[in-house]
Amino acid sequence: MAKFDYDIGILGGGSAGLTVAAGAAQFGAKTLLIEKEKVLGGDCLHYGCVPSKTLIKTAHVYHLMKNASQFGLPQPEVMPVDFRDVSGRIRSVISQIQAHDSVERFCSLGAQVEFGDAEFLDEHLVRVGERKYSAKNWVIATGSSPDMPKIEGLNQTPYLTNKDIFYLNTLPKSMIILGAGPIAIEMAQAFCRLGTKVSLIQRSSQILSREDRDMADAVMQNLAAEGVQFYLDRSVVSVRNSEAGREVVMRSKDNTKETLVAEEILVAMGREPNLKGLGLENAGVEFDHKGLKLDHRLRTTQKHIFGAGDVTGTYQFTHAAGYEGGVVLTNAVLRLPRKADYTFFPWCTYTDPELANIGMNETAAEEAGLQPAVWTEEFKMNERGLTEGEGLGRIKLILDAKERPLGVQILGLHAGELISEWVAALNGGVKLSAVAGAVHPYPTLAEINKRVVGNYFSGKIFSDKVKKTLKFFFHLRGRACGET
Repeated sequence: MAKFDYDIGILGGGSAGLTVAAGAAQFGAKTLLIEKEKVLGGDCLHYGCVPSKTLIKTAHVYHLMKNASQFGLPQPEVMPVDFRDVSGRIRSVISQIQAHDSVERFCSLGAQVEFGDAEFLDEHLVRVGERKYSAKNWVIATGSSPDMPKIEGLNQTPYLTNKDIFYLNTLPKSMIILGAGPIAIEMAQAFCRLGTKVSLIQRSSQILSREDRDMADAVMQNLAAEGVQFYLDRSVVSVRNSEAGREVVMRSKDNTKETLVAEEILVAMGREPNLKGLGLENAGVEFDHKGLKLDHRLRTTQKHIFGAGDVTGTYQFTHAAGYEGGVVLTNAVLRLPRKADYTFFPWCTYTDPELANIGMNETAAEEAGLQPAVWTEEFKMNERGLTEGEGLGRIKLILDAKERPLGVQILGLHAGELISEWVAALNGGVKLSAVAGAVHPYPTLAEINKRVVGNYFSGKIFSDKVKKTLKFFFHLRGRACGET
């Protein structure tokens, strides 16, 4: 039997890699973690989830300050934002979390951490600088980077990505955002609230293209009301740097050209997996522009080499990376066959209000030919939402032809928290009757989950057939007011 330096080696110190490293080391596997950057934590901690949600919270508080009179309060004078202070708060939050993702912590668990660019020499051997490491199993969890579109002049024009946006010295007076995915939409609202004039260009006719149009349009209308300018069905022809600022030339479907000028450009048009330079061809690992070619157990074309996180080409979320890290850990270390299952996978876009999802939405169900039934409840009917001054949004319960849940979408205040009830219910196989019968504290936003299921059951419970049956057996006499 061949001898290797380590039982398992992991490339990438983001959410997926850290999950595998911590678990493997605690199970007793000799574990090596290799990270190309100088610190652990990955994109999420330094350039993604943590800084973006910190910025969103700051922008939300500033927005409330500017709208204090809507809550019956005296309207204070609100000073302009100094983005150095905002960036300082972001760095402070990151530093607090960084302690949990430190080399010292992982060493205490038993995992060795090395920094540098890794390259496979063969299917078991990796080189990092002048050092070589062999492992029985490897995990590729190298994450992703902003995908740079092929736009004329982009390479010669200064622009921002998620790696720059949180660490600016000054708040841009104006910004053009290319793209309309979650990152683009979240940043559009946040910077608009802080005082930046934001324009957003989208190639298609809808923002948040993976969402149902009615939900995405509601988000867009709310952002437009706050001041974000949307240019849909526009393709970017070229960009250039001029004395006036960054110029973006776009073309509409009728071939009309328009030019926008702003102080900054934010490119947020998708992500590409970090697979270049890893020497995957030396290891016999196949991949394409979307990511690694994996089976349901997250094994590559070399069964002892696994993939997790953004390199899988599935869901590019931190919680997806953590989940996939757990699947890899089960297969690689515990040797228990476990498949990745995304049937009831949740995600959330952190606009205000938030848009959260689990499972199939209405559009996906229709495209799959499932003839979905849709049940809704509006937030304007939720008493807690009204007391919070937040009546915008709705919940959608999607059922198949056999009245089984396919998914749930929630657009509303704290939707990311509200969807968690459905994460437990749908993944745990809880019956809709149990959700309908559950008692929620009053007044809470979570009552909307119970109400939408109640809407589904009310048509069955209060049907004419039921009323006739009760009238026959119990001699009920019907309506006491109005028509009989």
